[in-house]
This record gives sequence, C-alpha cells and structure tokens, in this order.
Amino acid sequence: MSEHRAKSTAKPRHRRRRTALAVGVPLALTAAGSLAYGTDLGLFGADAQAQASAATAAAPAWATASADGFASVNALGQNGTYGGRDGRTVTVKTLADLEKYATASEPYVIVVAATITMDPVGKEIKVQSNKTIVGSGTSGHIVGGGFFLGQGVHNVIIRNLTIRDAYQGVWNDKEHDFDAIQMDGAHHVWIDHNDLRHMADGLIDSRKDTTYLTVSWNKLSQENKAFGIGWTENTTADITIHHNWIRETEQRNPSTDNVAHAHLYNNFLEDVAGTDIKSSYGNYSRGRTNMLLENSYFQGLTNPVVRDATATLVQRGNVFSGTTGKNESGGTGAAWDPKTYYAYTLDKAADVPALLKAGVGPRASIGTTATTASTTAAAATTLTVAADGSGQYRTVQAAVDAVPANNASRVVISVKPGTYREVVKVPANKPHVTIQGSGASRKDTTIVYGNAAGMTKPDGSGTYGTPGSATVSVQSDDSQVRNLTVTNDFDESKHQDIANQAVALLTQADRIVLDGVIVNGDQDTLELETAAKDKLGRVYIANSYITGNVDFIFGRATVVVDKSVITLKKRWNGTSAGYVTAPSTPGGRKGILINRSSIGGDVTAASFYLGRNWHPSGDTTVDPQTTVRGTTLSAAVKSTPWSDMGGFSWKEDRFAEYQNTGAGAGSASGDRPQLTAAQAADQEVADWLGDWTPTAS
Repeated sequence: MSEHRAKSTAKPRHRRRRTALAVGVPLALTAAGSLAYGTDLGLFGADAQAQASAATAAAPAWATASADGFASVNALGQNGTYGGRDGRTVTVKTLADLEKYATASEPYVIVVAATITMDPVGKEIKVQSNKTIVGSGTSGHIVGGGFFLGQGVHNVIIRNLTIRDAYQGVWNDKEHDFDAIQMDGAHHVWIDHNDLRHMADGLIDSRKDTTYLTVSWNKLSQENKAFGIGWTENTTADITIHHNWIRETEQRNPSTDNVAHAHLYNNFLEDVAGTDIKSSYGNYSRGRTNMLLENSYFQGLTNPVVRDATATLVQRGNVFSGTTGKNESGGTGAAWDPKTYYAYTLDKAADVPALLKAGVGPRASIGTTATTASTTAAAATTLTVAADGSGQYRTVQAAVDAVPANNASRVVISVKPGTYREVVKVPANKPHVTIQGSGASRKDTTIVYGNAAGMTKPDGSGTYGTPGSATVSVQSDDSQVRNLTVTNDFDESKHQDIANQAVALLTQADRIVLDGVIVNGDQDTLELETAAKDKLGRVYIANSYITGNVDFIFGRATVVVDKSVITLKKRWNGTSAGYVTAPSTPGGRKGILINRSSIGGDVTAASFYLGRNWHPSGDTTVDPQTTVRGTTLSAAVKSTPWSDMGGFSWKEDRFAEYQNTGAGAGSASGDRPQLTAAQAADQEVADWLGDWTPTAS
C-alpha cells in the first residue's frame, strides 16, 4: 500500500503464567508436563550413524533451538544461548574429530555418534565458544573424561550425551579433578538432557563467576559430588537449575555458593534406600547466595534444604517425603522474581518424580519417545525437495501438493540448499506441515518470488492484491517454517505506477511457528492474519530476521516476535522513513508483541516509527495493538515512536513499551506510553499465546 493512504481491503513480570513456551525444551508435551524428542533428536538416528566420521551433516530442525532460564537472557554481549546454530553440522566418532571441532574458533553443531574414550583418562576437551555438542540418539557416550569451558567461553550447548566412568577408585577423590563438565568463568551455557555419572571428584562444576547458565532435564548419579557452584568471592552469577533427577549422590546437590540469583525448580532429589550411598545434604544455599527453590521433590534425603546464615533461601511448593534433618529457609536478601528475566511454568511438585523418570537424560532414535500415559508423540513423515532432482520433488509446491488432505500428523518438507524461485501455498486443509531448510544455515535455502499487489495476474483476472502477492502463504493450522529464507524481490524502483505492497510470507491460520528464518522484503514484508476476522490466529516467531521499511510486520493475528532481529531498510529511492508494525487487531484480542529482540539498520537517525494503527476500510471495531518490551532500539527509532493512520489516532488504540534499551529508547511521556510493572505482568508471551505452547512437533 502507499504509506499515504489506508491499506486496501484486500488485506483481509510478576505472576504465574497460564502457560509458557517450550523454549529450550524441544517437543515438550506440556499437557502432561512430559518431554519427548522423537523425530527431533531422532533425525540423528541410524542415518546419522551411517555417516563417515566427522562427515558434514544437514542441520536438523532442533539445531536452531535456544536455551531457557538464565541462559536465555540478553547480557554480556550475548543474546541468549543457541550454540553452533549458525555453523556447519558435523558428525564425529573419534576423539580426534571431537576435539578438532569442539576447540575450533568457528561455530559448529557437533553430533557425537559413537562411544568416545578419553585418552588420557581425565582429559577434558577445552570447548570454545559457539558450539552445540549433542549425542546421536542414545549412542553418544564420552567415557573417562569430559569438557572444560574456560574464561570468557560463551554460547555453548551440551545435550543428549552420556558422560561417564572417570572414577579412580576413591570415593571422596581430592587428587583427580575429573569432572563431566567444568566451567571456569564461562557464560551463556546450556546443559540439557544428559546422563552424567561415576566420575572422579564431581559431575558438574560451575566455578569462578560462570553465569547465565541453565542446567535442565539431566540425570546426575553415582557420584560423591553432584554439582558444585562457586569458587569465588564475587556474587554476580545468575543460574537456573530445573527438571534434573539427582540420585545416589552424597553432596553438592547442588552446593550453591555466592550466586546472585539461583533459581531451582522442579528437580527430583532421591536418596535411594538400601544402597551404600547416603546423602549428607540436598540443596545448599551458601555464602551470599540468593536462592529461590520451587516445586521440587525430595525423597529420603538427610538435610534436604540448608543455608548459611549469610545466605537467602525462599521455598515455595516443595514436597518432602521420608526426609530427615535440616529443612531451612530465610535470610535478608532482596526478593526477586525470575519472571522479570525469563518465562517459565512450574509443573506440580507431586508429578515431578514420574515426569523426570520418564523425561530426563538422552533420548532415543527416530520414533521413540518418552511419554506419560496421557500423551504420545508420533514420528513425522519427511518429504525431500531438491532443485537438482536428488530429492523426491524438485519444487516446494510439489511436495506440498503431495501432502494428504486433512493429514492428522506432521509432515516435514525438507528442502535442500538452493534457490527455489516459486510461489508456495500451504492450503487450509493440510495442517501439521513443516517447511524446513536442510542446510547448515538459514541462508542456504531460499524461496523467492517477486509479485506485488498491483501486478496483473497472468490470466488477466485482475491484480494480485496484497495477500495474493505473497511468496509463501501458510493457511493451515499447526504449521511451521524453519531454517530458511523467504524473500519477495519485487523492485519498487521499476514499478512506481502500481501498488507496491509485496509480501514475502503470509500466515492465515492458528498456532503457526516461524523459527530460525529470514524474511526479506520492503513494504508489507510479513503479513500475519487469521482465517477469518472472528477466528483466532496465533503466530510465534523466534530466532529470526525480518527486514523491511513500511508496515513490514502487520495484520490482525496475535503475534509474538521473540529473540529476533528486525532490520530497517531504506526506501527504493534511498530515503529513510518507515513504520515497523501496522496491527489491525480485532477488539478484545492481543495484537503484536515484540519481545527480547533488536530493532535497527543502516538508515537515518530518528526516521522510523515503531508502528501505526491500521483500521482496514475505516473499521471502527478493531483495536490495534503493538507492545515492544525488553528490546534494544537503535537511534533510527523516533523519540515519538507511534503514528496515526487513516484518520484514526493511535492514542485511541493500544501502543506501549516496557524496559527497552538502546539509543532509540526513551522515558514515559504522553507521546511515549510505558507500561507499569503491573501492566507488564499482563503483557507477556504466555498472555499472547494462551493455552498454546509452541513446540518443535
């Protein structure tokens, strides 16, 4: 649309959330609180194991997964923890190859597809930044040693591995510091779904101000010291520990010394009766630690919860069964709420033992899942697309056409690297479709076309209109686009005689996930609608890049743009002026939420609005909404960041900010509304998504 007229009618922290995203927990089956990898890590099953050692592999969908908890926080120059997502994927079966890639300066997703024995015993590979090290199904074992993350190492993910058997015959071993994972001054680390056991000294050591660490869904067992945290006089670390099963361990379960914010929840600590191993204590808040301990389950432990007199420990909702000795809380530290840092949802403490016994540790190969009685996960059908004819189909649309109507389970359309110049439409009667690039980077696979609203259709039946200009249209519920680029390359400079709205990606359905994508365009890049005005349409966009200049995130859908980069572009004639969002939200619904992201670009300072209120055809029943919170704003953003549209005042609709940073951020005023803390507590991701939890299945 022209920015000087209304859009055409062709466009059709501080409370418990009702639900939370499965960020960092792929295939979370949250209805029963269980977790399954199934076809997610299952992509690393027999096919991956058949590859030659250190062969280059296609990145699976979950390779773009990022951490939850404190590891997801934007700090120290690192926006969350996503490991080697942007690098190549390699499969390793030897110590030499594992060490080669783990210590490289480049990002890698390293798939461990064999049992690798450390030589000498106790060897700890010095992992460098921007790595994902993950086991292939249950076959990834590290024996007799582990990993070391030194000062400044960051953005590391260690998942789905068994690390075991460096034990040297001495129970309280003070001579052999052979840990499974040791971190000295690292930050942004995610340790998830591992089986750590029978090492020398300890299983996990988080030392010397290691921070922005999340440890989740692991099994820690058969060890004197499970998990030690501290070795510093500073109190700066922020750590999340959740959904871990700690059993048959004596001490450091964990011992948490001088941690500024320690959030422990939904862990299961078990002292098994009749064994030689007896716990001396459970969770320990030491030094000046400020610990929040929630909805965990303690079975049979001696001294299940203890604290130093100098520490703070707040307990909520924990269950203690057959425990004896100290069970403490208190302290004078300042109260804090994890939800001011990240989203999370508590499982019921009573459900934790069964949930964790089914869900912790490495997941098996394709088709096998961990489930509860009330939930199951079906294996996906995969269709391959390759322009060179090496796949089942040469075009993406041909693969979409092959999906059965009203399919009940997921179909993954895996698109090999290349450029696909075509228009793709996923119709409403084909739900559960994932279009996924199989390259190592989202840049490797591109779907591109160049239609615009004012262009005449080839059959002469009229113009495309704005929605009809889309390169990719997703009209089916529960569908996803992952790990690729979608572009509309319409050249405005050559077509100033026609309406130049040119959509790259259009959604018109509910429960849509766009993850790890690049969406490129100019005006109206990303259109987010619903199937009809009276229907709900929720879209979750994460870890993605969106570029454009005028109204380039717009529509009536309920949208979350999370942990993404929004890039402002100059106009076709080199000028800088534009609007990021143009919501047309129906009354009583949520509109567009930009959360934990960044907005900037190579444009003139103070030249872009964050948004304007679109009332299609003068519709007075809509109530447009955009909220921008926890986001870095460049100097390109105007100091009065909202604008009227079509004769409607933005002040009569819903536009606000909360805790944004950067040169383009500003304080509250009549022209720049800021949410209060109480208002912000009702405008979080979970409020937007309601009863839906986006997952990778």
